[in-house]
Amino acid sequence: MFKSRKVRTEDAWSGTVVDKTRAATDGSNLYHYVEVRLEDGTSKKARIEKALWESLTTGDRLVKEAGATAPAKAPR
Repeated sequence: MFKSRKVRTEDAWSGTVVDKTRAATDGSNLYHYVEVRLEDGTSKKARIEKALWESLTTGDRLVKEAGATAPAKAPR
């Protein structure tokens, strides 16, 4: 069994980027992932779009609001 890293529309969270990775887990498509340390101290790994992944660095804040299709980089 596998765990989906796709961000769901109903999810809501915010936190700080601690790691960025990319992988071709299915052998043909390259997926971009970030590991986010949430405000409650837990970690979450989420799949995001390439453009957002390229704009992020470790320490940036991400916010995912319920109803949004993807997380967004929070202003500093």
